[in-house]
Amino acid sequence: MPGGHHRPSRGRGVRRRAGARRDSGGPRRHRPLPAAERPGAVDRSHPRVARRPGRRLNAAPRGDAARLLDQAPCGLLTTDPDGRVLRANATFLRWTGRAASDVVGRRLVDLLMPGGRIFHETHYAPMLRLQGSVHELALDLRCADGTRLPVLVNAVLVGGGPAGDEAGEGPAEVHVALFEATERRRYEQDLLRARDEARTAEERARTLARTLQQTLVPPLPPQPVGLAIAAAYRPAGDGTQVGGDFYDVFPISPDEHVVVLGDVSGKGVDAAVVTSLVRNTVRALAVLHHRPSAVLADLNAVIESHETERFVTLVLMRLRREGDGSWRVTVGVGGHPPPILLRAGSAPAEIAVGGPLVGILGDQHYDEVELRLAAGEALVVYTDGVTEARGAEDYFGEQRLLAALDRLGPGEVGPVDVDAVVRGLTEEVVAFQGGDTHDDVAIVAVAPSA
Repeated sequence: MPGGHHRPSRGRGVRRRAGARRDSGGPRRHRPLPAAERPGAVDRSHPRVARRPGRRLNAAPRGDAARLLDQAPCGLLTTDPDGRVLRANATFLRWTGRAASDVVGRRLVDLLMPGGRIFHETHYAPMLRLQGSVHELALDLRCADGTRLPVLVNAVLVGGGPAGDEAGEGPAEVHVALFEATERRRYEQDLLRARDEARTAEERARTLARTLQQTLVPPLPPQPVGLAIAAAYRPAGDGTQVGGDFYDVFPISPDEHVVVLGDVSGKGVDAAVVTSLVRNTVRALAVLHHRPSAVLADLNAVIESHETERFVTLVLMRLRREGDGSWRVTVGVGGHPPPILLRAGSAPAEIAVGGPLVGILGDQHYDEVELRLAAGEALVVYTDGVTEARGAEDYFGEQRLLAALDRLGPGEVGPVDVDAVVRGLTEEVVAFQGGDTHDDVAIVAVAPSA
């Protein structure tokens, strides 16, 4: 300007040095730079830089999330891939009675009972390595006081890439959730105990059934002179239920014998009680009465007065040896299929005799029939488990029974092989039912012997 001091002007192209400021009348001062603008500063808000390459033991989320995880109803652990505990929530510490310092830094396997350690090494660790997760694995924690705490373990492996690698999510960790399984374990133990008790009860039932069956179907006495007797008994199903089929053979004298075969209605202990009553009553009455019809009439009165809903079907044969070696047989029947006569050269035929059920009504009359059983002949008696055996489409029936006895019966000469008859008929009935029996089967055959 003319006549005045020239002052250099500040053009737009002139920049003041950052941070320098001149106060009027004072020395130059520097204002502090923002942290982000300082030399060497790192922007920690960047997602890559925010991740920590290392781990801080027992570090946990903060705030509400931390409290939620800490007081979760399940135990929560974070471990490294080798199983070293990095964090443990308060629930886990409370369950085990341990302090955080006693858990963090130790391997998970060291916090288990001996059996759980074996399971950890053989199941938990291999499954985690192979598939990256473990689901519902039962382990037992060892508490601080030495007690056992059953838990169900779920674990998942997360991360696994290098630090700062977005794809790997940083260093690998294993997140473990443990659910207390005391009640479940107790329930499982109750189930196992109930299973064992059921097996024991089933075995006792089988033992009882076998005992009762042996009592109700006793072994045959020594073969009488001049008489061959064979018998078979096959219980229904697996033999755990006592049926009502029975037979009995006993002597009245050296030359006189009684054969009884019958079926008490129903099954179980009640039927067994009535069966035992029938057997013992028949033995007593057979000594008092010579005629089977009289035995059946008195037996009917006894059963009818016994105040039971059970009834009995029965066939009773009284055999007396004759001087020529034949046997005179008197047959009485109470509601039961009659005996079948096998004779060489003839088709099997039923004996024409019948009578009412035993134990239904009082004052019943029973008929009887007498016949001569000679060499080469046989009588076969059976329960309805034979004719009513169920096959794939129908019942075994009387026609199959007669056809089977015709095949198994006497040859042209010689005595009848009663053992072969009884064994063969039993096998055919069982095979007809596919190898199993739906009802008890009892068969008795008698024939003169040399």
